[in-house]
Amino acid sequence: MERLPRLKTSDHYPFLLLHVGTNDTAKNDFEQITADYVALGRRIKEFEAQVVFSSILPVEGKGLGRDRPIVEVNVEVNIEGEMTYSEREPDENQTVSEVFILVGLSYLTRLQILLFLVFLVIYLVTLVGNLLIILLIKLNPSLHTPMYFFLLNLSFLEICYTSSVVPQLLAHLLVEQKTLSIAGCAAQMYIFTIMGLTECCLLAAMAYDRYIAICNPLHYRTIMSGQVCAQLVGASWTIGILVEVAQTTWIFSLPFCGSNRIHHFFCDIPPVIKRACTDTSKNQIVVLALSVLFIMSPFLLIILSYICIISTILKLPSVEGRRKAFSTCSSHLMVVTLFYGTALFTYLRPKSISTPEGDQLISLMYTVVTPVLNPIIYTLRNKEVKGAFRKTIGKSISSHNQRN
Repeated sequence: MERLPRLKTSDHYPFLLLHVGTNDTAKNDFEQITADYVALGRRIKEFEAQVVFSSILPVEGKGLGRDRPIVEVNVEVNIEGEMTYSEREPDENQTVSEVFILVGLSYLTRLQILLFLVFLVIYLVTLVGNLLIILLIKLNPSLHTPMYFFLLNLSFLEICYTSSVVPQLLAHLLVEQKTLSIAGCAAQMYIFTIMGLTECCLLAAMAYDRYIAICNPLHYRTIMSGQVCAQLVGASWTIGILVEVAQTTWIFSLPFCGSNRIHHFFCDIPPVIKRACTDTSKNQIVVLALSVLFIMSPFLLIILSYICIISTILKLPSVEGRRKAFSTCSSHLMVVTLFYGTALFTYLRPKSISTPEGDQLISLMYTVVTPVLNPIIYTLRNKEVKGAFRKTIGKSISSHNQRN
């Protein structure tokens, strides 16, 4: 340190500090490393130099994170002693090429094949389960009711929703270069966000259906006519398409520069916005406002519906009556809890408790796990669906025997 030359105030004296060590050094957090830089920067400031420090942060684990993007932490100390901090990636001023690199699960190098097999099985079960529900509802006249009309649309949404993410995730688990074109990234975001918001609205429509069935049963057939059900489903799709097409088009109209690495396994809104060159604080506020308006509004309608439903159920005189009434909406309530629990935690939680690994784990819940649980919930907990399944299997076996 004593050998540093005296520099002119217009000069810069660069340092490259490489943190290379054991897992103990890898556990140093950003604040600790920054504090070390500040202490060193104050010492160098005595030599009247402007200094920029860069560091390659260590990677947790033993060789499991070689593909994790390099993060530079810069501390600029000027001659007045003012310090500014920024967390950025290399080549910040360079325009992003025509592809993004999705590095979300790359740090789990040794688990790629295992994750591929697990996600493949879950995806196939999701497809089979939701297709089975659609076929059962179509083939059984006893299920041609408003509740199962909504369930048919929900199963179709779940197929599209998970298919917008999982096939690309499976492909990337088998290749080293996990690239996706900007156009492909935009297409994925269009489909994923449209399906997600449409499902929010559809779940609210299903809650309204349960509210009419339990709180106003004598007029249920009149109120929930086929035309009304079609209008509710159409309104759900219209809101989802209009809002998310506008939002996604707006996001991809932003200029992207710097690193083309996205710290996620699919093109979700928050990590893509981080790749924009411009100040995105206003964009993030708008995204948050849209999330609150179009995610929370259906959720509030669901809450109000279930407050009325529970109030009505508690007024029923018999225990058996209360049990039957609650069983008609318990499956829907479980699906709402799973869907909204993960969605609200993902998009409305503070940034201070957000980590890339945590974000990806939560995203796996609502893109991979929740879609496979929905058909299980509606088949295992629903006597009518199980009865229709047994009847359909019986007819198939009988028809097969007659042909033989």
